[in-house]
Amino acid sequence: MEEVKVFWAPGCSSCVRVKEFLADKKVTYTSVNVAADPAAMKFLATLGVRTIPVVVRGRDYVFAQSLDDVAKFVGVGHSAERLPPAELVDRWTTILDVATDTIARIPEARLDTRPAARPRTIRDISHHIFQVPDAFLQTVVNGIEDWSVVTTENAPPGTDLPAILTYAEKQKKGLADWWNNLEDRSCTRELKMFYGVHPMHVFLERSVWHSAQHTRQIVSWAEADGIALGRRLTSEVLDGLPLPRGLWE
Repeated sequence: MEEVKVFWAPGCSSCVRVKEFLADKKVTYTSVNVAADPAAMKFLATLGVRTIPVVVRGRDYVFAQSLDDVAKFVGVGHSAERLPPAELVDRWTTILDVATDTIARIPEARLDTRPAARPRTIRDISHHIFQVPDAFLQTVVNGIEDWSVVTTENAPPGTDLPAILTYAEKQKKGLADWWNNLEDRSCTRELKMFYGVHPMHVFLERSVWHSAQHTRQIVSWAEADGIALGRRLTSEVLDGLPLPRGLWE
């Protein structure tokens, strides 16, 4: 059987998670950091893949946005309990509020810092935190299938701190409005996305921990940079979310 390869990049939340998942399942794999290997993305392009993380065996592959899909691909068992949708939305609201509070404290001059050998700057990561609810809403409300077109874009040129915070408030309001007007809060509706068909509940959970992981990164970086922090991510907010143990890799 051909070797399993994981194509990833530092700082990518799903990349950290899938590598830990495979290691925990005792699945041997070759790690391919696309940020350090220019040929890696060219190879993925020959498969028709333009986003990471992706798990590859020969010329077969599976996107790593869903660990259920990854488990089937590599032939291991996997099951997970999820927090109820209402609890997830409540946690997400708190996470986004913590992110907003932290980002508002970052000096404008520090926004172009690049942490952890990551191509994205603090500006990009801060903006990306709120691209996650943007992509979620565009998927569940507007029916887009490839939400990565929203989340993979860096912050637009000229995006300053006020612009990030304005974007943040828009997405937080959008999320609140969506939930307040949602009739079926079971979130069992199936969503067709670029990596397959999954229940809205699964995508909601994924979006919540995705925002949480990048908020963890911003909070950790800000604290190490000597920025006085206000609100924190507590265990009450994070417990029960399928977050990776690692922060950047």
